[in-house]
Amino acid sequence: MAEPTRDLDLVLFGATGFTGGLTADYLAEHGPDGLRWALAGRNRAKLEAVRTRLGLPDLELVVVDAGDQAALADVVRRAKVVVTTVGPYQQLGGPLVAACAETGTDYVDLTGEPEFVDTTYLEQHKVAEASGARIVHACGFDSIPHDLGAYFTMQQLKPTGPVRLRGVVRASGTASGGTFHSAMGAFSRARQMASTAKARRRAQGKPADGRVSKPVAGKPHRDKVLGYWLLPLPTIDPQVVAQSGAALAAYGPDFRYSHYAGMKTLRYAAGAAVGVGAIGLAAQVPPARDFLLKKVPQGHGPDAAKREKSWFTVEFVAESEGRTVRTKVHGGDPGYGETAKMLAESALCLAFDDNPATAGCVTTAQAMGDNLLARLQAQGISFTVVD
Repeated sequence: MAEPTRDLDLVLFGATGFTGGLTADYLAEHGPDGLRWALAGRNRAKLEAVRTRLGLPDLELVVVDAGDQAALADVVRRAKVVVTTVGPYQQLGGPLVAACAETGTDYVDLTGEPEFVDTTYLEQHKVAEASGARIVHACGFDSIPHDLGAYFTMQQLKPTGPVRLRGVVRASGTASGGTFHSAMGAFSRARQMASTAKARRRAQGKPADGRVSKPVAGKPHRDKVLGYWLLPLPTIDPQVVAQSGAALAAYGPDFRYSHYAGMKTLRYAAGAAVGVGAIGLAAQVPPARDFLLKKVPQGHGPDAAKREKSWFTVEFVAESEGRTVRTKVHGGDPGYGETAKMLAESALCLAFDDNPATAGCVTTAQAMGDNLLARLQAQGISFTVVD
């Protein structure tokens, strides 16, 4: 992994944005004593404003353009871990990932963009394996509650046979502008996304020990165990959970995961389905897509009072050989506060904890597992077994 002689524990890109600013706030408050970190970005004046707000006059600032590959390499080789909230990642994220993969620097981001994650695997996985870098995508609400929630559930189940796991998300909160822009970009590139996913499956192959791990697209239905109407969610989370299942033998010989939004009534489920479908259609029409993107700008978010009232739960039902295990992940504001917490704790976990020996493009469960689970539980995100 990264040499201990590196003079920075982590570098944060994106602190001048809303979620990046919350991540900087979290690191300033919860980072360990003596944390060696820096803020990086294009605009010195904006970086200085963040440093002043944090009350850390000695915090290092690094002015660098995200598209300057040589300059990025010079910055990231100084750090153990690079943290970035700069998206949409499909358009802006490639050079930074490449710099980390080449220099053996660990990397975490907030992406929920499947095409970007698959492209990174195709272009950088082998490079990162050779350098020792751990490239860990989706370290926010996409996809830590789902990935670590499934990991926690498998710890309770201890399967020896086939597993069918479903995760059901319920939340009250505001989606970030960055998340909306990323989702619109993904919807508008459905064909490219499918092609890249197919190329990754060919390149990655199947687990060498013959195990099976797959995301399964479910159908809308009423869940008799949970009592909710379930609506399949077209997010990156099933892909991430299945990747962990392929990497970790503890998920059993045949692991299948389905991902849903849970609604209390059929009316709400139907309305949500229509809304998602309408956004997907609008993303295919450039004028409509541009109109919606202007309505939901990046870099802004709800105030602290609104974030304080927000919450999320992800309930899991695992079934294997006649046994059923239920678990639940619960936290606060999913789009901003908890996402910043999860991202920051992922970076700190990679920088300081004794994690499993991994390299390349890996998931949070694969790269950090129990260590990250313990960190998040200590910071108020609960992982519990439901009786």
